[in-house]
Amino acid sequence: MKKFTKTVLLLLTVISLSISPIFANGQSESAKQAKEPSNTLRVAMECGYAPYNWTQTTDANGAVKIQGSSDYAYGYDVMMAKLIAKDLGKDLQIVKLDWDSLVPAVQSGSVDCVIAGQSITSNRLQMVDFTTPYYYASIVVLTTKDNKYANAKSIQDLAGGTCTSQLGTIWYDVCLPQIPDANILAAQESAPSMLVALNSGRVDYVCTDLPTAMAATVAYPNMKILDFTGTVGDFKVSQEEINIGISVSKNSPELTAAINKILAGLTTEDFNKMMDEAISVQPLSN
Repeated sequence: MKKFTKTVLLLLTVISLSISPIFANGQSESAKQAKEPSNTLRVAMECGYAPYNWTQTTDANGAVKIQGSSDYAYGYDVMMAKLIAKDLGKDLQIVKLDWDSLVPAVQSGSVDCVIAGQSITSNRLQMVDFTTPYYYASIVVLTTKDNKYANAKSIQDLAGGTCTSQLGTIWYDVCLPQIPDANILAAQESAPSMLVALNSGRVDYVCTDLPTAMAATVAYPNMKILDFTGTVGDFKVSQEEINIGISVSKNSPELTAAINKILAGLTTEDFNKMMDEAISVQPLSN
């Protein structure tokens, strides 16, 4: 019996010694992989918010394939994402998400950052970090040329109008409530649906930013931009609320710093030139 017990113990020892290195090596390799930074920059956006980003069927103009799709994404945000990925020495992956899913995706780590025309609001800053602005967007009103508000010179002149804007934006949450007696309808899920509401006559006007409005007037020639910027009749918003930034996880300060370094090498003129190019090649402009 003692001989049998010793034999069993000897076998167990041999098995243990032979297996241990396998587990040790496996753990070491896993740990090593976990520490190695990914060579892919995963960037989320709606892919439906021209001129910032949109979906198209080809790689025309340098569009990038959307993850898990046969379609491609392009627009100002994709142009900026390509520039940043190149400077970081990384491959670019575009992830298409709904607007309300963008910040949670950054928080969960399923994407590295969001480049999607997001304003740097105090509410968002509680959840994610933001880079310095990669675009400076003034807020405007968009109406139709035959609407009774088409000649408005201030937000006071818009009093009593029926309006809407995109869900989860300062346009809807901060700006529209400043219009006297405005009949504010439910927020729209996306910028395209906001524009459809205006074009169909369901609302008198919508609130948005200048690039979105400029792109809309190309797609819908019957629309007119009302820009009160610099007048006493303009919307009251902070600079932080109208500056557009790239959101990054609070656990990735190194990435935020790296992107800020890249943005520091660009000027407002560079931003505007890129935006003009995006507007000129958006699908509905041709």
